[in-house]
Amino acid sequence: QVQLAESGGGLVQAGGSLRLSCAASYNTGSINTMNWYRQAPGKQRALVARINRDGSINYADSVKGRFTISRDNAERTVYLQMNSLKPEDTAVYYCNVQWSVVASIWYDYWGQGTQVTVSS
Repeated sequence: QVQLAESGGGLVQAGGSLRLSCAASYNTGSINTMNWYRQAPGKQRALVARINRDGSINYADSVKGRFTISRDNAERTVYLQMNSLKPEDTAVYYCNVQWSVVASIWYDYWGQGTQVTVSS
């Protein structure tokens, strides 16, 4: 019951910035967490940043101080501001949300992914 639309990826030079957006569309239920994952070529998908329902935030150590996750007031759009980008940040970035219409049952939804490429 949730559709995610990602945007904002692209090609930047090292040290540059990008902002990713992910818009969640749903009519019922609620979202628990909103997350950004990334998957570099040949590597496992890894959590980059998470914003919880109470607004608390978690970051992967590799992006602390450089990336900022945020959401809009309706909690239907999550953003990832990426600054001081490094070549090792190159990956497909995926939006992820946990949604529920029943308190104890949560469903995991994924965006289509957006490519971020950082040149050296």
